[in-house]
Amino acid sequence: MRSSARAAIAAAGAAGVLLSGQAVAQAAPPSAGPGAPGVGDPYYPDYGNGGYDVSHYGLKLHYQPATDRLDGVATVRARATQGLTRFNLDFGLAVSKVTVNGRAAKFRAEGQHELVITPPRTLRKGRHFTTVVTYGGVPSAVKIYGFTSWQRTTTGGVAANEPESAWWWYPSNDHPRDKATFDVSVTVPTGHQAISNGVSTGVRSKGGWTTYGWRETRPQATYLATLAVGKFDVVKGRTPSGLPYEYAIGSDLPADVKANALTSLKRTPEILKWESGLFGRYPFEATGGTVPNTKAGFAIETQTRPFYSPKFFAKGKPNYSVIVHENAHQWFGDNVSVHNWKDIWLNEGFATYAEWLWSEHTGQATAQQLSDETYNAHPAGDAWWNVLPGDPGAKDPFADQVYDRGAIAVHAIRLRVGDRAFFQALRTWQAAKGGGDASVAQFVRHVERVSGKNIGDIIKTWLYTAGRPATAPGH
Repeated sequence: MRSSARAAIAAAGAAGVLLSGQAVAQAAPPSAGPGAPGVGDPYYPDYGNGGYDVSHYGLKLHYQPATDRLDGVATVRARATQGLTRFNLDFGLAVSKVTVNGRAAKFRAEGQHELVITPPRTLRKGRHFTTVVTYGGVPSAVKIYGFTSWQRTTTGGVAANEPESAWWWYPSNDHPRDKATFDVSVTVPTGHQAISNGVSTGVRSKGGWTTYGWRETRPQATYLATLAVGKFDVVKGRTPSGLPYEYAIGSDLPADVKANALTSLKRTPEILKWESGLFGRYPFEATGGTVPNTKAGFAIETQTRPFYSPKFFAKGKPNYSVIVHENAHQWFGDNVSVHNWKDIWLNEGFATYAEWLWSEHTGQATAQQLSDETYNAHPAGDAWWNVLPGDPGAKDPFADQVYDRGAIAVHAIRLRVGDRAFFQALRTWQAAKGGGDASVAQFVRHVERVSGKNIGDIIKTWLYTAGRPATAPGH
């Protein structure tokens, strides 16, 4: 994610109201019990849920842009990792019905974003089960912790944010540790488009409505799922390597913004080819990007189809750096996701360093020069140095320091181990951890194993120690 105006997560707010269903739970065997209401992330303990692992989300949605009304049926396939008498999904819209394995289940809203489900029969450990949730509401009107991650646009709406965006459009086990595959079907008024992740599974129209299908077959974290509905100028094709791409730019954006956005997006295949040489084979089956007419000030690495604010293209020229950044995340953040949100440096430090490498690659400032420039921009005593990229805090995990001081840390590692070992470590990291999640500690061990060199002092100095280090890397 790269933002021009990052805001801290609000501390309070009200979630949408969920309606209760009716069912009777059978007595549980002694080994069974309720699943945890969170995965225990140190920053966001109630994000995600315990007791099960999701394998697939099937979403059937109906959206009316004029009223921002979203109705849906979510089919969640999962496996119980313990005996379950009840379990939670993270969600904020109003729910009218829940079934588990085809039988009506009892459910209730709890806290800010918990949908608590009691199946009619206890789910035994290891059992695969299917939960179907029927729901609806106006996503932009639902505030959780004081905000909504659903963005109204002039012609529709967009779901794109982190660390939370799923709550406003589908129920999920909302944490990067639990990835799944996705099928998304979205029905919208004819004349509008609906864009999500992965490859298109078809478009069909009937009676003034058009349904768009999308499929993501590679493991995807819940916050990386996206939905953009509106009126877009769409450019489709295939990259030289055969990947299908789709670029969607808000039709009512200013002409110069649209031109700059399209010029920038069209370099995606070239950028992906270059990044593949650094990080390893591109891990997904499609690519592209969306630029809706939204007031948001950030871009985010929604899997295969990054979201870009039009503000990135409103400065009179194309912006290739943001394309490089969000597509670097397809490896660092999407293919290998954070184990905890505290590990966010693994996403943002490396995506920012990819921008520095691109600058070097295209004959502009070298990574060394950009590292020096960043270091020199913040003198000793500047409070900027007090935010730790390895532990930025839950209030603002996307602070500038995670990106920029974090990129200096990456450069320091590169200098310590040398280019050959550095890029070998990046490629083998993707091969070893792709499709899953990882922590900073695991990355450090991996680099040291590949390079044969210790980087513990670099990690301590640049990620976990407040204050300006005495010297910049390379000096």
